[in-house]
Amino acid sequence: MAFAIEYEEFGGPEVLRYREVPAVAAGPGEVVVAVRAIGVNPIDAKVRRAFRPSGPITTPRRPGADASGVISAVGPDVDGWRPGDEVIVAWGARTYASEVAVPVALLTPKPAGITFEQGAALGIPAGTAHQALVSLGVSAGETVLVHAGAGAVGQAAIQLARRLGARVIATASERNHDRLRELGAEPVTYGEGLAARVRALAPGGVDAALDLVGTEEAIAVSKELTRDPARIGTIVLGPQAAELGIRAWSGGSPIPLTPEELGLRADAVPLAALLLAAGRFDVEIAQVLPLAEAAEAHRLSETGHVRGKLVLVP
Repeated sequence: MAFAIEYEEFGGPEVLRYREVPAVAAGPGEVVVAVRAIGVNPIDAKVRRAFRPSGPITTPRRPGADASGVISAVGPDVDGWRPGDEVIVAWGARTYASEVAVPVALLTPKPAGITFEQGAALGIPAGTAHQALVSLGVSAGETVLVHAGAGAVGQAAIQLARRLGARVIATASERNHDRLRELGAEPVTYGEGLAARVRALAPGGVDAALDLVGTEEAIAVSKELTRDPARIGTIVLGPQAAELGIRAWSGGSPIPLTPEELGLRADAVPLAALLLAAGRFDVEIAQVLPLAEAAEAHRLSETGHVRGKLVLVP
């Protein structure tokens, strides 16, 4: 038997239930992964609350997209993977469980030099950040403004933008400024007067802006300081992006990602894993909680004040 988190109605964290569930089997092109760690992403709670459309719940629904673990079984037509391989699962589904059946296309080998918790923290943050930065055309010598730089996606975006050779100005509460400096960003405090504080660092404005928080302030300041609105992107305000005159990826956007954008997201995970193992990328784990405490992890996530990544362990 296995254990999983499921819910049968939309609502707050209290709808999440820790249950014993049947063991899974690997179908064609799949492997079974004995899960060692699970990444908690804000989208998990937004779908649970029906803030993001996901269709009616007709059978118990299980959250989760990112995880890491050890292959315990392989299905038919699987080559190149075997039991005992340590893997990262990125952009999957139903990962809040002690074991999952996963198509091999979603697997990345976990380098020996990183922990399972770090591996589970890579998928959505690194993939989202990389895709957004490349889609915005961020390049060497440019200045990019990242709103909410202390979160998991924000920290990934800072590091990946710096690898592209860009200068990064990132917003965060003052208590997180030292962390942003460690990652190579110039921190500014959000709130009244933000535009002036950014201008003090970049008198000519910025070349691109990435909204990871979805506030009116973030959008207004981005539009004031970025010369070309096509170089402002959001991962939060998808439904409003066209009205606001900016770009959006996911975040409830009615426009699906292109194959190229999906490829950028997938490519980022093995890259980030190798950089992490080499000491050239960092993942901050905010807190590790037992899988049975997934509701508490969601409560923490929904405060909007988590620095780094929340991780569950079965």
